[in-house]
Amino acid sequence: MVDWKKSRKVGDLLLLANGAVALLLLNLLTSFYFFRIDLTEEKRYTIKPQTKQVLSTLDEEVFVEVFLEGELNAGFKRFQKSIHETLEEFRIYSGNKVSFVFTDPNQAKGEKARNEFMSELSSKGISPMNVIENKEGQRIEKFVFPGALVSYGGFETGVMLLKGNRAQGSQEALNQSIENVEFELANAIYKLSNNNRKKVALVRGHGELDSLQIASFNNALLEQYDVFKMDLSAKPTVGNYDALIIAKPRTEFSEPDKYKLDQYLMRGGKILFLLDRLDANMDSASSDNYFAFPYNLNLDDQLFRYGVRINPDLVQDRVSGKYPVVVGNAGGRPQLMQLDWPFFPLINQYADHPITRNLDAAQTKFISSIDTVKATGVRKIPLFFSSPYSRKLLAPVKVGVNDLRKQIREGSFNAGAIPLAYLLEGKFTSLFTNRFAPGGVDTVGFVAKSVDSKLIVVADGDLARNDVNPRQSEPQTLGYDPFTRYTFSNQDLLLNMVAYLTNENGLIAARNKEVKIRPLDKQKIKEERTYWQAVNILLPLMALALFGVVWMYARKKKYSSFLTEG
Repeated sequence: MVDWKKSRKVGDLLLLANGAVALLLLNLLTSFYFFRIDLTEEKRYTIKPQTKQVLSTLDEEVFVEVFLEGELNAGFKRFQKSIHETLEEFRIYSGNKVSFVFTDPNQAKGEKARNEFMSELSSKGISPMNVIENKEGQRIEKFVFPGALVSYGGFETGVMLLKGNRAQGSQEALNQSIENVEFELANAIYKLSNNNRKKVALVRGHGELDSLQIASFNNALLEQYDVFKMDLSAKPTVGNYDALIIAKPRTEFSEPDKYKLDQYLMRGGKILFLLDRLDANMDSASSDNYFAFPYNLNLDDQLFRYGVRINPDLVQDRVSGKYPVVVGNAGGRPQLMQLDWPFFPLINQYADHPITRNLDAAQTKFISSIDTVKATGVRKIPLFFSSPYSRKLLAPVKVGVNDLRKQIREGSFNAGAIPLAYLLEGKFTSLFTNRFAPGGVDTVGFVAKSVDSKLIVVADGDLARNDVNPRQSEPQTLGYDPFTRYTFSNQDLLLNMVAYLTNENGLIAARNKEVKIRPLDKQKIKEERTYWQAVNILLPLMALALFGVVWMYARKKKYSSFLTEG
């Protein structure tokens, strides 16, 4: 007679041994091949290939100090967790060359030491944020530094991790910041570790913004690129630059200059045009008889050939920046009031594109509308728009600060969202195809049809112009509004444009990352609360009871068959 109990015991032992051996072999095999599986719908834990490339080529250790620790509310806790998860992925993909720590700046001993520490962080670009909460009926204010200090090879750079579009609410801005964590940290590491810097040239010779007016943008570029000043008329060709920036020219481009720009683009060069179509400025706006007339830059035919046209108009927007106006006197002193100035549209309508994704509002000044025209082989992508409550005024346009005192007719702002900037990609046709080349240029190797290239046209040169402090004569941060003390995202927007044009290691693709918010329906929760409470309590108990009945029945049937055979 077979001892079925002994036989079953031996079988169980063999099964256990086989499982242990299989597990050991599987572990051995996986040690030779690294992989990670992201089961989330939007792949929130998946690091972009471009970021992996940067991390895998690090020569030295990277240390990241994140200043987001201590008592944080639920939103910042989620933000902190996301930063930690991203840095953990960085550590793994870099082969443990990335290490990090979370620090609470408020833990510095003594108020003086704490203030000095916070001041030092601010000087490195990590600005504090005042968070106000109501806890147990008490109003609690706390400074939070949602940024990090990245160190590599003896150098360090500060990076603000909390950005996002604040107009969409605090939770949405936090979520957008979470989506941008990978890009911001990877870009900071790349800036410090990159030894093969791209070359960017600021075009000169046509009344462009001077060194003081573009100082903030220039300094931001210098952190990542080699920046040069280039006079088109002084060179036979543009030269070997990765991108050109033409910021607010005010005098005419000669035909030879246009030819050099054209052939630079035909050979794969990238150009960022920041152009004012009308000559409008605030220095003359105090006059009641000031009219803005079009500039003659002699670029209309060239841009038209490439696929866009900047219209001779100015866009007014009800969603706009403010300007101080004297509204009266009190005690012999003028009384100022900040009024909406429709000629300063605030940009908050962005395209879903890596350049503009998750950006805060940008401020423009005297911007014009842009239309597209037929250009075979060229893709035209609008990057940002005015608000739906805007209108266009054709040149000549009366520009007067005194008009702010007048009642604005709301119904006249009905032009809808107006395109104000375009990205053009593809194969461009030369302006000088089937035309005589201008005298004095090198026509050897003339290219009539470009390779794949890119250019960006923005109908506002002031997008890159920083204000200058009148007392110290020092440039202020680009996008900083001294009247509201708010810093708009002009600098981030322009840096993203340059990064996209130069294809800066493809890291800009990380800005396409998406983390979806899936909020619960509060009304539905209220209505179905009892039902789901019953389901959550009774269903597990019923499932457990059913499992017990089935298990007892199976055992009874199995062992009764053994007794019958015996």
